[in-house]
Amino acid sequence: MTLRKQLILSLLLLVVVVLSAVAVYMWFGGPEVTLLDAFYMAVITVSTVGYGEIVDTRSHPELRLFNIFFILIGIGIMLYVFSASTAFIVEGELNHIFRRRKMQKLIRDMHDHLIICGAGETGAYLVKELLKTGNVFVVIDHDEGRLERISQLGEVPVLKGDGGDEDVLTAARIQHARGLASVLPEDKDNLLTTVTARLLNPNLRIVARCAEAPMIEKLLRHGANSAISPNMIGGMRLASELIRPSVVNFLDVMLHDQSGTLRVEEIVVANGSPWVGKKLRDLDLHGRYELLPLAVRKPEGEMKFNPRDDTVIVGGDVWVVMGDVDNAWKARDAAGNNVPHKPT
Repeated sequence: MTLRKQLILSLLLLVVVVLSAVAVYMWFGGPEVTLLDAFYMAVITVSTVGYGEIVDTRSHPELRLFNIFFILIGIGIMLYVFSASTAFIVEGELNHIFRRRKMQKLIRDMHDHLIICGAGETGAYLVKELLKTGNVFVVIDHDEGRLERISQLGEVPVLKGDGGDEDVLTAARIQHARGLASVLPEDKDNLLTTVTARLLNPNLRIVARCAEAPMIEKLLRHGANSAISPNMIGGMRLASELIRPSVVNFLDVMLHDQSGTLRVEEIVVANGSPWVGKKLRDLDLHGRYELLPLAVRKPEGEMKFNPRDDTVIVGGDVWVVMGDVDNAWKARDAAGNNVPHKPT
């Protein structure tokens, strides 16, 4: 039983016992005992204050026996009410209310953040990675239990509701978000979330999960920038384990190393960036940020791997680097990115 239900039950028991006592006192007291007198008598008896008897019990031995029983029962109920109230205030629902209000304030202040629709097993892995890499995000799910488990992973703002609900997505400030991942268990729910999100924010990057491979094309056609099939990814992982185990082992160490957060990251160079016009060697990514440049995607879409030191930085470049996540965020800040992030 939840703390809220315990508190409500204890208060109901108290009300029932007090009203029953009021009826008994009015019955034995006769017409001269008013409702207020009977209620006053019930309150001073159940609270064991006992200022003085409003209803005379000397001529009614059975009423005195009732008083004894009423006091004993009343003490037990009052203790139950006090215990439930204390638990409600200190341990449970009130703390939950304050936490929910704090989350709502955090969400109201978000911009350039990510939205995760779905707090199941896939969503939990996604949340862990986003926490490790210092991203700002909010999680949406209709299941209170799944949201509670997600909250235990760290300081994660959550919203209860359906990812395909316009009001819920608006509450998650989708108009100000930079990306959304729909990782719901059903393909039809991911499709609905994708369509709704695209209507609310045409510039949003949307990544959707799909169980069936044929659904990938439909998701892409209806607004997703990318669609991921766990079965397809699993098959590729199995193939890699067979033919390139050392590469897989390297990636596993990179992702699961507890001493740091080594990742392959990307740095977007905006048109007004202080990096524009400089050569790669001038940035000294390795010396300043301990980052290894792996590739660059030019504005026209061409991907150049292992870029030369004399490569000129232009607005619209997306540089792919490998290194610690914190260093990647420092490089993004130096490049003029204004994406909010948290320390890892």
